[in-house]
Amino acid sequence: MLIDQYPYEDVFARVPELANHTDPVLHHLDHLLDDDMLYSQVRSNLGTRSRLTLVHGRHSTPGEAILRLLVVKHLYNWSYRETEQRVADSIVLRWFCRIYFRAVPDFSTLQRWAQTIRPETLHALNDRVVELARDAKVTKGRKLRIDGTVVETDIHHPTDSSLLTDGVRVLGRAIRRSKPLVQEQLRDVQDAFRSRMRTMRRGLQTLHRLRRRIGEDKAEQRKGVYTTLLAATEATVRQAEQIRDALRAVSGEGKAQAQRLIAQIDHVLPLVRQVISQDQRRVLEGKKVPASEKVVSHITVAHPDHPPPQRRSERGVRPDGGLR
Repeated sequence: MLIDQYPYEDVFARVPELANHTDPVLHHLDHLLDDDMLYSQVRSNLGTRSRLTLVHGRHSTPGEAILRLLVVKHLYNWSYRETEQRVADSIVLRWFCRIYFRAVPDFSTLQRWAQTIRPETLHALNDRVVELARDAKVTKGRKLRIDGTVVETDIHHPTDSSLLTDGVRVLGRAIRRSKPLVQEQLRDVQDAFRSRMRTMRRGLQTLHRLRRRIGEDKAEQRKGVYTTLLAATEATVRQAEQIRDALRAVSGEGKAQAQRLIAQIDHVLPLVRQVISQDQRRVLEGKKVPASEKVVSHITVAHPDHPPPQRRSERGVRPDGGLR
């Protein structure tokens, strides 16, 4: 159940000298945030986290503390994880966030609470902050502009071997989805629908183990693994080309789905061929590949029931990306 606040505790009674060294910005914000209208707007959104948030269940982190934690996060440009750590380590921030000497909520919990706050509430909060700031003669502005929230997440580091594996995975998925449409046409073609992901995963595991080894034969073993990965990727490319040719002959009810799968394969094949080329040059031949010719990041490949996404070029970023 969502509660409004913890019982007040005089944090500085234990360490009185800290009261004189508190950031003046926090003092000003502390007074601004003691506003019932501002808090009620946030509380109405926090109450939508689940059906019984406002009426039942164990007590959650108070709404007042959640609002102030999010303010601190934006004020100092911290991630959710860093906000949790910094508030837990600081008596001043514990006072400001009204956490006092209680447990600071986990960063993932804070992130989930933040996701319940709707855009229209944020706009209303901005307007209210501007109004309060003008009443306090802090500013003469009429609008407040803030940066968007960026959520911390893990990203997939695009190594040569992982890009090859991504290519095999994405093409293999298209091949698997095409099987019901072209199975009869390709019944005499050996390994037409074979998945080579097990070979790719084994290769990745071997490369991971080789990184920890020391020895003169390490480079040769690495080249051997890449030769296997490249061969599996090239075989998957040939499979995808055969599947694409067979899909072009599909008619009737499955024609629309076949066209979408063809578009997906046509979108992915050039990227996979580019990865094969750069890996052959970099790993097997020991050559340097110009940055303009590399696939270095990830792009979304559309589901066959939806059209492929448009690719955008940005300054310093190639539009071809990698594979996901």
